[in-house]
Amino acid sequence: MTTRRATENTKALDALMTAKFQIDAMLERLKALSDDHFQTHPDEINWGDVGTLNHYASLLRQITDAAFKEGDHAA
Repeated sequence: MTTRRATENTKALDALMTAKFQIDAMLERLKALSDDHFQTHPDEINWGDVGTLNHYASLLRQITDAAFKEGDHAA
């Protein structure tokens, strides 16, 4: 491998790892929020909470569909 190609590969790997760490951090925060029932209390749940959670699920579904080539991203 040439020096230039090795340098580009190292830069790409660094960028990929940065993105991975960012994703991991976001997933950890979402997991903690989920474990806390999205900061809701059973006696205070309303349809707005349901709509918000369905919106989050829809956005996450877009990501998982793209990552796993499912739904609209199926080949």
